[in-house]
Amino acid sequence: MAAIIPVDPGKSYRKAEPPPSDVSSASRTCEHGQTANRATLVRGRDGDAGRAEAASSSNLRPRTKRKAKQLRVCLTNCKYDCVVRVCGRHGLKSVGEDDDWNLYWTDLSVSVDRVIEVKLYQKINHFPGMQEICRKDMLARNMNRLSKHFPKDYNIFPPSWCMPQDYGDFQAFCRTKKNKTFIKKPDAGCQGRGISVTRNPRDITGKENCVVQQYISKPFLIDGFKFDYRIYVLVTSCDPLRLFVYKDGLARFCTVKYTDPVSANVDEVCMHLTNYAINKHSTDFVRDDDSGSKRRITTVDNWFVDHGYDIKQIWADIEDVIIKTLISAQPVLKHNYRSCFPNNSVRNSACFEILGFDVMLDRKLKPWVIEVNLSPSFHTDAPLDKEVKEGLLSDALPLLNLYGIDKKKVVEEENRRKRDRLMSRSKPKETAAQQADTRAEDEAWLAAHEDANLGGYRRIYPQGNRERYEPFFENCGSLFSETAAFKRRQECARLQRESLEAKKQVSQMWKDRLQQGVRRPVNSYTPLYSRGNNMPRPESPGLGRRSSMSCARPSTNGRLSSMSCHRPSVATPPASMEMSISESGRELPICKNHHWGMSH
Repeated sequence: MAAIIPVDPGKSYRKAEPPPSDVSSASRTCEHGQTANRATLVRGRDGDAGRAEAASSSNLRPRTKRKAKQLRVCLTNCKYDCVVRVCGRHGLKSVGEDDDWNLYWTDLSVSVDRVIEVKLYQKINHFPGMQEICRKDMLARNMNRLSKHFPKDYNIFPPSWCMPQDYGDFQAFCRTKKNKTFIKKPDAGCQGRGISVTRNPRDITGKENCVVQQYISKPFLIDGFKFDYRIYVLVTSCDPLRLFVYKDGLARFCTVKYTDPVSANVDEVCMHLTNYAINKHSTDFVRDDDSGSKRRITTVDNWFVDHGYDIKQIWADIEDVIIKTLISAQPVLKHNYRSCFPNNSVRNSACFEILGFDVMLDRKLKPWVIEVNLSPSFHTDAPLDKEVKEGLLSDALPLLNLYGIDKKKVVEEENRRKRDRLMSRSKPKETAAQQADTRAEDEAWLAAHEDANLGGYRRIYPQGNRERYEPFFENCGSLFSETAAFKRRQECARLQRESLEAKKQVSQMWKDRLQQGVRRPVNSYTPLYSRGNNMPRPESPGLGRRSSMSCARPSTNGRLSSMSCHRPSVATPPASMEMSISESGRELPICKNHHWGMSH
């Protein structure tokens, strides 16, 4: 039987130290080059010295490098292999639409309902509302509207009419301008489908939905062929607006030498239309990078330089028309974007866009915007296309700052904002000066990031030209402008609010007097806007008449309507009278636009 050892409660005990075999085994482990936990060597030692040695030994462990996070891209609705290849080169993993992605690339336009579901750490390759300039009919309406405000500055788009709404204006134009050539396009067509050229205005009936545009009959020719530019424009933000142009693009040539349009040749589409989808089927199509039917823009620029043209001025004019075109859609883009992302920072735009601008030069080298493509083709059926399109896609991704967005921090901030909203806690609002300072800091950071990652792009706005384009921003948003109807609705609402407020004040006044024991006089008049009352006196029609008169009131549709207020001819009431009541003591209704009320 084991002996029982008595325990002294006033004495402290500690565990026995490990046997020497443990130490020797740890030492052998170190000798074989393996990582040893030296904390076991100091196990059992009391005091801070043992803990300090254990902590210092933990610092000797080799640190493993964190694995770089792999971003995910959803390409479910993208049909271009070029986009898939470029995303793979940048380390983006392709996932499905239902998975958690960082970048969503689609060939289709997006609506506000779709974009509002995008999280703050995600990006999508379209802005909601970009159809304002990418549909032919909406582009024509926006450019026509701004050309009325700025006739000289917005003379960058050929005169256009949206049928059938503008058929009357089109007929009036044809009566004053004789011998003009017109081109008819479908509202939302592409690749030259449904386009026709005519010199007879009677061929345009105005019964179908289309856009009729005045034909540029004197284009600039190279080697006798008509051509246009396909310029790739990157929009990284709409509030503030930030625009970039890629250094290279495509110059698309017709395959039949150009002659002035007459009735005999208007059906020759390969002479008048520069669309690649049409001319590639022609037997005269030439595949040559230097003198073929499709060339690089840089090749055409070299031709201009060799023939003594000022290429810098040509591109300055082209960039000017691009900026003005996008300004026409900026108010709608900003409104839709802020509706979806009210709390998003300037540094992190959730949307971006690569647009294809079709620009044509006339014989005076003046650029004209022909149309804007929402999803330009990224097919690479030729080495020339592959070099240009893969280059612009590869240089666009670093500008988007995909790796600079910390998903964990964004989610934590969003959760904190939700908790504050549920707990009715709100951060103190910043003053206007603080908001301006914060915005300036964010834009400065954004500009520094862009300058370090431009690649083959160059920033065209803002680039020291804010003051030049500021007047266009102020007058371009017809959707949000104060029209006459909008002002009338505001005036009606103001009058109604004043009327309700005046009635509340009078009612409260008599309640206070009744509590004091003051009785209301019977059959007296109500000078609601008397000398003793500080209420505002509105202008009233028919001040000197005491017969039937018309009073304005707001109707259900927000417009002003009229009603007749009949009252007998009476003398002006004395200023001491304050209220008109019936014998039962009930307050009588007061006509708002009369200077005084009366009991009927």
